[in-house]
Amino acid sequence: MRELTNTEAIDLVGRFEAGQETPERMRADVRMLGSLLGKVLRESGSPGLFEDVERLRAATIQAYTDETPEAFARAAAIADSFSVARADEVARAFTCYFHLVNLAEEHQRVRVLRERDGRPERESASDSVAAAFVRLSAEVGDETALERLQALRFHPVFTAHPTEARRRAVSSSIRRLASLLDEHETSRRNGADERRAERRMLEEVDTLWRTAPLRPEKPSPTDEVRAVMAVFDETLYTAIPHVYRRVDDALQGPGAGNRAPVVKPFVRIGSWVGGDRDGNPFVTASVTRKAAKIASEHVLIGLERTAERIGRGLTLDAASTPPSEALLALGRRLAAADEEAAGEIAQRSPNEPYRRILLLIARKLAATRARDADLAYRDPEHLVADLRVIQDSLIQAGAARQAYGHLQQLLWQVETYGFHLAELEVRQHSAVHARVLAELEAGGERSELADEVLDVFRSVAFLQERYGPRAAGRYIVSFTQSAEDLAAVHRLARFAVGPEGTPPVLDVIPLFETFADLQAAPGILAEIVEHPEFASRLEATGRRLEVMLGYSDSSKDVGPVAANLALYQAQAAISAWARESGIELTLFHGRGGALGRGGGPANSAILAQPPHSVDGRFKLTEQGEVIFARYGDPAIAMRHIDQVAAAILTASAPSNEERNRAAADKYAEVAATMDVASRERFFSLVKAPGFAPWFARVTPMEEIGLLALGSRPARRGLSVESLADLRAIPWVFAWTQARINLAGWFGLGSALDAVGDEGRLQRAYAEWPLFRTMVDNVAMSLAKTDDRIARQYLDLGDRDDLAELVRSEMVLTREWVIRVTGGTELLAGKPVLQRAVKMRSPYVDALSLLQLRALRALRAADEGAPVDPEQQRLLLLSVSGVAAGLQNTG
Repeated sequence: MRELTNTEAIDLVGRFEAGQETPERMRADVRMLGSLLGKVLRESGSPGLFEDVERLRAATIQAYTDETPEAFARAAAIADSFSVARADEVARAFTCYFHLVNLAEEHQRVRVLRERDGRPERESASDSVAAAFVRLSAEVGDETALERLQALRFHPVFTAHPTEARRRAVSSSIRRLASLLDEHETSRRNGADERRAERRMLEEVDTLWRTAPLRPEKPSPTDEVRAVMAVFDETLYTAIPHVYRRVDDALQGPGAGNRAPVVKPFVRIGSWVGGDRDGNPFVTASVTRKAAKIASEHVLIGLERTAERIGRGLTLDAASTPPSEALLALGRRLAAADEEAAGEIAQRSPNEPYRRILLLIARKLAATRARDADLAYRDPEHLVADLRVIQDSLIQAGAARQAYGHLQQLLWQVETYGFHLAELEVRQHSAVHARVLAELEAGGERSELADEVLDVFRSVAFLQERYGPRAAGRYIVSFTQSAEDLAAVHRLARFAVGPEGTPPVLDVIPLFETFADLQAAPGILAEIVEHPEFASRLEATGRRLEVMLGYSDSSKDVGPVAANLALYQAQAAISAWARESGIELTLFHGRGGALGRGGGPANSAILAQPPHSVDGRFKLTEQGEVIFARYGDPAIAMRHIDQVAAAILTASAPSNEERNRAAADKYAEVAATMDVASRERFFSLVKAPGFAPWFARVTPMEEIGLLALGSRPARRGLSVESLADLRAIPWVFAWTQARINLAGWFGLGSALDAVGDEGRLQRAYAEWPLFRTMVDNVAMSLAKTDDRIARQYLDLGDRDDLAELVRSEMVLTREWVIRVTGGTELLAGKPVLQRAVKMRSPYVDALSLLQLRALRALRAADEGAPVDPEQQRLLLLSVSGVAAGLQNTG
């Protein structure tokens, strides 16, 4: 097939992009940002770069649209024809393009949310907290619904797992571009302003192009802490109280803001960043203390500035708004502790007691951050008490709108974040505890590992003393396989403080990860709650217990289908045991971003949980690129939190619980058939002799470990001889890069085929939420695969049997998913998602072809020969680009 002329290429690209039915304003944004990138490439100083990028772009679009072998071969030939240096530049150009497309899509989401905000239909949206409350009230009554709303808890836990492929410098450039895109939209009516905005965007796109896309070295755990803090500073600090406000506005209507809110703070932020040491030797006790200090500093700065801003605006005269006796007493107490400042403030604010007191509170917060013991707050509860005094005085004086306005939002912020911001959680492997405990009980000189493990407990005690009991105390035991694994934590804590010391207050949380551990969980829990120290803590918390479920290793252990079914069964069994034992259970879901690690829409997953497994409480891990996708923009973060909170409230509605219970019973036989068939198919692949090295050869698994994504090592040993040696993230990431996505779907085709009854499966899809969620997630995963690209990767190995097994299961799964969902193609019922995937696919193909040429060169090298650094760099560049294009890593 001949190469297209320039005119033909331009026409083809235009027709392809026009045919994607993209919203007009988003299409205009993509067109403008793409043209800016084109201008940057022309000005880059690399002759012919822009033309080469356009040649490959047109060729991959042609190959995608007409699907002929000749068109695909033509695109591959163009990718292979570039010098390594030119291929490097082309890969960077496509990666930049994806960053810009992602930005345009995010901007469109924000645009829609802003336009919808405040409209009557927004408040009645079916997936809002307000709508969920109305539905719940209809089922259980207003009083019970209000009790459930006020007991609601959403607890996202940010982790530092290495799944964010972008450098922080790249993310910062994109955030600046997002602000400029906003400015451009508001300046479109003014020619001069519009030109200035476009010039500034061009400058920023040039910066993005010239910024090295790969990190030169792995980030330290402290770097990871600061990256998460950026999300707090830019989004969460203000977004979360705004969510509370919006819910309260919707529920109270015209009375909102003039009477006490019905909403209580329902979000708590957790963090493993700087606390998760399972397999990460770089997270030490010192790092944990530093992580807590950084987080505390950020939230105290925020609270101080907020108190000062509110104080400066609260210029209420004592004559119009008389202070209460309690407020006058508070003022005298604050002034006595900070006499000089109190005098200066009083001179500037005569007869304005509310303003004076809030400005003095702001100074106390500054002293708290500076650790000035004479002036600092002892804990956040004392700050809440002072703010309540101000609020009560305003109410008594008839200034309810002042009491429930900005001051209420400050109260919500303190109640949500305390002085610690995020509840820092420690995680360690059960085998490490067993090893150290055996060493300590044997006596003799302690190893470095033992000293470090014990220092962690001392650090937790220090953090509780300094920042309050909420700052730390949850201790997660990875690979919990017995009650003794949990009891060991309390024994180690006593070793840490000695016979005369007081151990820190610990909530020990089991993490059940493998298929066998999930099945054994109820028995282990029944045994541990009888342990004296565990039972004592259980009684002190009102019999509250957290149990964590791992999605990653269970999926890698038995395949995604059997893992999903096992997780459901484990939740049902644990929930039933908790109810029988009078325990208030919170299930902690260790979900990753990719479908092979429990990813997918959180709200639909919540609604598919077993009866009584949610009960108004939902906790999950948020990792890598998911953190920035869900919480990086204020409008998107508020929408996400609102949707998840609505799902948590709805999940416990009698109708939802009955639907899930009835469906699980009705389709139990289908589930059992799918479980057996999917596991057999999965084992036929992963337990085949030589599978692990074959997997490492046909995917860029080894090379992914070279990317400086995070501080945690990518694997447990020096080489990969079995899946047990490999962490779940590179297992998923590598299959994604190969455009196979096997970790998200393999085995479902065989499972559905084993059931065989198409009508029954279609009814299950309509009636059984767990099954529907599973099928929809697989459809999304398969939509991002590409048969022709996948074949090229599989051909890198010398195992036709394994390659054919993967290809045949992919075809079978695609056929069955389309039949079950009743469409003619994948995602037929989800046009927005389908459009996004189709729009990106040919551009991802371009990067995949560049990756393949690099991977072939690296695989063709003689064993023991030095690695070609240019080919390796091209491969890593393409990995970063494909991750941006698919918006998935691990």
